[in-house]
Amino acid sequence: MDRAQHLVAVDELVGRAFPARAERSGFRDSGPDHHVVALATSEEFWEDDGTRRLAVEEQYEAERDGLSTLLAALWGPPQVFSLWSVFDRSMSGEHIPEPWGVLSNHTPDLHLWRTGERWVALGVSQWDKELPFQLLAVVTTVDPP
Repeated sequence: MDRAQHLVAVDELVGRAFPARAERSGFRDSGPDHHVVALATSEEFWEDDGTRRLAVEEQYEAERDGLSTLLAALWGPPQVFSLWSVFDRSMSGEHIPEPWGVLSNHTPDLHLWRTGERWVALGVSQWDKELPFQLLAVVTTVDPP
């Protein structure tokens, strides 16, 4: 993983306009008030006994933490925001605005900053234990729930 490229991608997202309606392109999901981009995606773990998965999870968390350190130099230390309660609330039927509702399904927590009118977040996502990890960058104008 290349942190310099990831910093450029995050900077580009912070300045990018939001589309008028939801759209998806490759590893980017955007809506009228958010962008969610996979900066990196691991291999899948269908044949793994659990050891490779654990190593990759640690690698992706270390990359998130390293990138967070670099962003902290720009915006100060991040708030670590757990999405567990957001997920629990959505499972109880509460409407959770995007991108927070979908993120809570596959990202346990986010490193979160407020910059101007936008929230910027980094997280490590995995939809299920056999599926790949993703290092996510999120930019939104929607306040965390």
